[in-house]
Amino acid sequence: MSTEITTAFVQQYRSEVFHLSQQKGSVLQDKVRKETQTGKRQFFDRLGAVAAVPKTTRHSDTPQIDTPHSRRAVSLVDYEWADLIDKEDLRRMMMDPAGDYAMAAMWAFGRAKDDAIIAAADGLAYGGEEGTQTVAHPNSQKIAAWNGSGLSGANVQFLRNIKKMLDKQDVDKSIKRYGVMTAQGFDDLLGITEVTSADFNTVRALVQGEINTYMGFEFDRTERLLAQVDALSASTTTGAVGSGSSIIGHRRNIFWAQDGLLLSTAQDVQAEIERRADKSYSTQVYASMGIGATRLEEEKVVIGFTDEP
Repeated sequence: MSTEITTAFVQQYRSEVFHLSQQKGSVLQDKVRKETQTGKRQFFDRLGAVAAVPKTTRHSDTPQIDTPHSRRAVSLVDYEWADLIDKEDLRRMMMDPAGDYAMAAMWAFGRAKDDAIIAAADGLAYGGEEGTQTVAHPNSQKIAAWNGSGLSGANVQFLRNIKKMLDKQDVDKSIKRYGVMTAQGFDDLLGITEVTSADFNTVRALVQGEINTYMGFEFDRTERLLAQVDALSASTTTGAVGSGSSIIGHRRNIFWAQDGLLLSTAQDVQAEIERRADKSYSTQVYASMGIGATRLEEEKVVIGFTDEP
């Protein structure tokens, strides 16, 4: 056979591309309160609880009960993404990747929404008349997992403690509650054998994806949850946060009632695909959005710390 036969070999290519493993869009945006925003900064007003007073005499003066007002400010952040496809690239390919580029961009923007919500859950919120007053998430709304002998990974008692924290704040039970943890958190739950068989069977079904609710929470998984980086400690006997052993490096899982976190959108994701005369008529895939997020009420958000390897 001729040694020149290699020049006749056919190179075969697939007419599609394959997206690598990634979180495809937002996990959290449908689990928080959503509002629209028209300016760089927008205020969301809140009303606090009031107390009724007894009437002690006939024809008494009408009491003046001042209803407490407060507000939260949300500042807009703009995001954008773009990539170019040269005409020369298209000549060498069996398909136009513009649609797949746009899809990858949409997923990236969804993850950016989750990052904004995650940061708002335990970050500084802004209140006051002008939105300049900073509000930290108090340690009373945080708890670490412990197993009776020290700080630990997620377990059923950990989830019970979080549920109790929300209940003690009189969080309306009609508001949906959510919890997000990492794959390691769910795996830690599955490894608990000392719980009752009913608890174990429910946890096993949760981890295996057969159900997604437990103890009143609807659960989901995301690997975008942050680890604790600032100095913080927790009790090795109660999990209370504020003093004890360091929990630097522990995972910050988030549990909340739906309207405890807010995602404000000025412009949801918009994509444009067009040819650029200034780039040798290459095709540009461009996408943008404008969003902001805040913790709307401290009492409706709990940060649960777990020790993950």
